[in-house]
Amino acid sequence: MVNTYRYAYFATDKLLNSLSVYNAGYEKCHPGYQWGPGVRDHYLIHHIIRGKGCYTIENRTYHLGAGDTFLLFPNVESNYRADMDEPWEYAWVGFAGTDAYSIIANTGFSKENPVLHQTGISQELFQKIRAVYEVNGNTFEDAVSMTGRLYSLMGFLMKHSGRKEKKNNHQLDYVERARQYIEEQYSYPITVEDVAVHTGISRSYLFRLFSSTERMSPKEYLLEYRIRQACQLLKQTDLSVQSIAHSVGFEDNLYFSKVFKKYRNCTPSEYRGLQI
Repeated sequence: MVNTYRYAYFATDKLLNSLSVYNAGYEKCHPGYQWGPGVRDHYLIHHIIRGKGCYTIENRTYHLGAGDTFLLFPNVESNYRADMDEPWEYAWVGFAGTDAYSIIANTGFSKENPVLHQTGISQELFQKIRAVYEVNGNTFEDAVSMTGRLYSLMGFLMKHSGRKEKKNNHQLDYVERARQYIEEQYSYPITVEDVAVHTGISRSYLFRLFSSTERMSPKEYLLEYRIRQACQLLKQTDLSVQSIAHSVGFEDNLYFSKVFKKYRNCTPSEYRGLQI
């Protein structure tokens, strides 16, 4: 019988906008333990201390072992599973905030490269993740302490990433900032004007950037993202169509149905029927 343990913290409130710890801990898993497939609403770093397992993201599977670190991205379907014979032991920290994307972009992580192989710094990396967990709590003081240690962890990852400095591409930064805002706020009745204000550029400039990089307007991107989330709710819940419309940022149920049919060639109710 494999001896297991689990020490975990989960925040009840997210008290900081710039960077907030959602959860942290360390665990020795049961053989074959699996999470997912599913999506998170925040970034989640796992660092493997011992053992083996596999991580799948966007139909790519990585077989990982001690010293490897993998990252789950917000709203990207993924899953991970411990090995049956040598189940992994890992430390983790989950976080989000307005600074999260720009920090992650400088650590060596990306959606195309969600795994880092850094066995030489494994023990120190584990200690830095554990340090976040050790100051856990739900007061504002605790939140600041955890975020401070998280910044230290991310600075450590940036230092050891081996990433060469590149000339900033401000246009792509603006697009990513807009996309991140949409993915975090889509459930509210935000408008393209709200996205432009948050991004810090004019609505017309935002339109030009999305047209060139995403091959669609910001409005189309927002609507398509909302419909994608609605599809998940239609498949995975018993919520009414009206409740789902409100959950993904549509205040008018009829308009939601009209947009849904435009993007999926069927009504929300018909789509749900097709999933049975």
